[in-house]
Amino acid sequence: MTWNIPNILTVFRLLCAPAVAIAFLVLPHPFSDWVALILFAGASITDWFDGYLARKWNQMSKFGTMLDPIADKAMVITAIAVLAMNFGPNPLIILPAAFILLRETFVSGLREFLGETAGLLKVTKLAKWKTTAQMVAIAVLFSFGLFSHYLGMGSFGMDGETIDAIMAGELSDETGLRLSYYGTILSYNGGIILLWVAAALTVITGFDYLRKAMPFLSEDA
Repeated sequence: MTWNIPNILTVFRLLCAPAVAIAFLVLPHPFSDWVALILFAGASITDWFDGYLARKWNQMSKFGTMLDPIADKAMVITAIAVLAMNFGPNPLIILPAAFILLRETFVSGLREFLGETAGLLKVTKLAKWKTTAQMVAIAVLFSFGLFSHYLGMGSFGMDGETIDAIMAGELSDETGLRLSYYGTILSYNGGIILLWVAAALTVITGFDYLRKAMPFLSEDA
């Protein structure tokens, strides 16, 4: 195992996975949402940087190659579990999350079964887009917790007429109510749309990996 910067970034991303869950266990809102969003966004950025730096500095290693996909899956699976906890039994989130978890588990098992021939399941450009869509969707859904919190705080003690007047621009928006309101709507709807896009890409890439592995799964292989 080589402790270079790309590998350190990969380990950091792996450690961020349980840290996101722990944040919601020990911190109150909105601090837990801020910590989770910052950790997840930071970890997502390192997913690009560690590979880029490893190639640029010629620091590719077996340890990094092994740990990189594990760190990605740990981040996504843990974050999805946290979102399921935060949003409750919401089918718009649970259903695409189930497809994502099924695919990740299936491909991991497929790679383990193939053993030395698992190299044929190389990460494709579409798989990279899948990972990007997952991480962006999760980050956006994490931001929903922040917007909804500040929406509640900004409108606390106001009656319906006051809120309507502020939203209409008739009264000064001293608490940032409009920003919180539109942020809440956009982060929720946008996050769910992105999560479904990620789920669709997840299923497509899963079938692609299965197609490539089929010759090795037949009884005559």
